[in-house]
Amino acid sequence: MSKRVLAVASGGGHWIQLLRLKPAWDGCQVSYVTTTNGFRADLVAEAQAKDLPIPGYWVVSEANRKQKLRLLRQLLKLTWIVLRVRPHAIVTTGASVGYFAIRLGKLVGAKCIWIDSIANAEVLSMSGQMVGPHADLWLTQWPDIATEDGPAFEGSVL
Repeated sequence: MSKRVLAVASGGGHWIQLLRLKPAWDGCQVSYVTTTNGFRADLVAEAQAKDLPIPGYWVVSEANRKQKLRLLRQLLKLTWIVLRVRPHAIVTTGASVGYFAIRLGKLVGAKCIWIDSIANAEVLSMSGQMVGPHADLWLTQWPDIATEDGPAFEGSVL
């Protein structure tokens, strides 16, 4: 049985950075969660071109700290997804959707990896600050942000 990976990111730069990590989960049963519906077609086309299984794909609402009801909807849908997929590992580049995925993933025993966005060059993102203690691996893409207690710097995705 192959490992189940849940790859999670909001749209835009978070999604681009997450896709650059795809070689890390070769051979795994991968499912994606994002806030944008339009990315599914590219994943399906790539899987078909390589004769690979079509990955799972879920869309949750985009939300930020000022949108409490959207955050609640995002959390509820992610709860359903995590319980359905039962991932062995969760990899995320953020933002709120990644925070909730890691918090929920820990409840089902998943190994969780947070990679803060490269856009956060001077200070760690709010989600990154909040999720650090809950992630099994907590990374920044900037050496100046890394600390002894985390996040660690292991290079950048871009």
